[in-house]
Amino acid sequence: MGVMQSVTVLGSTGSIGVNTLDVLARHPERYSVYALTANRSLDTLFAQLEQFSPRYAVLADIELVHAFAERVRKAGLPTEILGGEAGLCTVAREADVTMAAIVGAAGLLPTMAAVEAGRKVLLANKEALVMAGPLFMDAVQRCGATLLPIDSEHNAIFQCLPMQVQQGNGQLSPFLHGGVKRVLLTGSGGPFRNTASAELADVTPDQACAHPNWSMGRKISVDSATMMNKGLELIEACWLFHTEPANIDIIVHPQSVIHSMVEYIDGSVLAQLGNPDMRTPIAHALAWPERVASGVGSLDIIAQARLDFEAPDEERFPCLRLAREAAVRGGTAPAVLNAANEVAVEAFLDGRLDFTSIAKLIEQVMAVVVIVEPHSLEDVQQADRESRVCAMKFILNKTLA
Repeated sequence: MGVMQSVTVLGSTGSIGVNTLDVLARHPERYSVYALTANRSLDTLFAQLEQFSPRYAVLADIELVHAFAERVRKAGLPTEILGGEAGLCTVAREADVTMAAIVGAAGLLPTMAAVEAGRKVLLANKEALVMAGPLFMDAVQRCGATLLPIDSEHNAIFQCLPMQVQQGNGQLSPFLHGGVKRVLLTGSGGPFRNTASAELADVTPDQACAHPNWSMGRKISVDSATMMNKGLELIEACWLFHTEPANIDIIVHPQSVIHSMVEYIDGSVLAQLGNPDMRTPIAHALAWPERVASGVGSLDIIAQARLDFEAPDEERFPCLRLAREAAVRGGTAPAVLNAANEVAVEAFLDGRLDFTSIAKLIEQVMAVVVIVEPHSLEDVQQADRESRVCAMKFILNKTLA
């Protein structure tokens, strides 16, 4: 039994945050909750404060702090309320372990703060690597942080790697040092895997958010429906595992039982299997290199009976092609892709853009915004800002090709 570890959960009211707290609650002898953060789900956050009594809670919107702090004080809770990006960065760098689960570009700076403090960082915010891959991985090595992937696919790949590569903490290439030949990144194909392309323009946000296997937030559910989520994961995998896009194949696997696979030069293919439940990768990363109970039931492989695989259809899902192009192009191209996608998904959820126009908008933004080689986070953030402005202009002017 190790010493008690303090944990900050960035994005505690989202699906990853809620699942993280479920795992933490199962092991009160190992983990204490240091800080929780939220965007606007204040009632959920308040209930979490009542249960876990963290030292700090942070609201992304600083204008909400005073009223929420008063509510917490009246309830007699001991938690101090902070606000804004500065508050997020403070609690990210102060705990032993930081779960980085803020969705989107908003999670970049606090996740980087945890890395630069040399903490154990559980990375569920894929945008940090998508936007700032070389800067992020350089900081991991320079600051001695421990980086563990939470996305079920990247966590599966990590679990299938040799222990010497796992313990290399991002400094050893599994292709150069572990005998890896290829990574097979699996994805369910989302709710529209078999939908005729002609029907996709008419799908609704509720249909796009109805994932067949996973319970997720609305933004990531739409990304799964467009398969942009898999494209972002490809970019993330390139950085996590020191490889080129050509060494990563995306495989559609509708059952979501095999979470990803690694092929070795001797012909062996190792796979990580389990029920589609995020508590498995969360528990794995929390306790690594040990194992702890996650609350996930045993996989009934007999009842499962069959596992299917197929190649992804890039005609139906052009976001996959766009993501691979951004990965090959490098520089700020992935940050531009991500920013345009975030604007497009928000517009789709608000009814201002149809489903098939998500990819069209991203492609037009990527054709217009100048791609540069980033030398600082400011360069990345500048590309992000420019891309958002460009995307919003296209939407406003209704000039999508």
